[in-house]
Amino acid sequence: MKITLQGVYRYIESEAGSIRVLENINMTVEQGEFIAIMGPSGSGKSTLLYQIGCLDSPSFGHIFLDEVDISTEPESIREQIRLHHIGFIFQNYNLLPTLTVIENVMLPMQLANTFGKERRARAAALLRLVNLENKAEEKVMALSGGQQQRVAIARAMANNPGTILADEPTGNLDGKSGKEIMEVIHSIHENQKITLIMVTHDPKIASYADKIYYLDDGKLRSTVF
Repeated sequence: MKITLQGVYRYIESEAGSIRVLENINMTVEQGEFIAIMGPSGSGKSTLLYQIGCLDSPSFGHIFLDEVDISTEPESIREQIRLHHIGFIFQNYNLLPTLTVIENVMLPMQLANTFGKERRARAAALLRLVNLENKAEEKVMALSGGQQQRVAIARAMANNPGTILADEPTGNLDGKSGKEIMEVIHSIHENQKITLIMVTHDPKIASYADKIYYLDDGKLRSTVF
C-alpha cells in the first residue's frame, strides 16, 4: 500500500486555546517500504501514526492510502479500512487478557468476517511465523512481554493488511527482547513486502528501517538514509 500525506495539520482544542500537534506534513511511503519516524516525547509521532491508521483525522490536509483519500471518508469506511487493510502493533500490546493466544490472533478475522472456517488454521500459521505455536492455548497474561508482543505482531497480520503501523513496538521491552522483536518485524517485512511505518525514539530500533524521518514540534525536519 502506498501512503501519501499532503499538507497535513492537526490541532487539538484545550482550555488555553488551539494547540498545533502536526504542521504541514508532506510525506510519501512507497508500497513495501519500511520507514521509521523518530523524535522526542510529545513531538507528534503517535498522532501522525494515528492519522495514517484512520484512528484520528487531520484538521487540514489529505492522506491517501493508494488512491483513497481517507481524510474525507466517513467513519464507516475508515472502520473498514482499519479492519481489512491496516495492522496495528502497540507499545502496550493491547491484547485481551481473558482470551487465549490463538483467540487474540483470530479476533480481527472475526470482527472483519474474514477467513471463516480457516480462521484457526490461519491463526496457527501466524503463530508459527512468530515462533509461538506451542503457546496457542495459553492465556496471554501467562506470557512474557516479548511473547505478548509476538502475539500482537501475529494479530496485526490476521487480515492480510497492506500496511502495518507500529507505535514504539519495543518500548516496554529490555534490550534483548527488543532486538528479537525487531528481527521478527524485519523478517516479516522482507518476506511479505508489507508497507511498514514505525514510531520509535531509539536509534538502534530505527536502524532496521529503509528510511528514517525525524519529527520535532510537529514538523518533519529531515530524512536520513
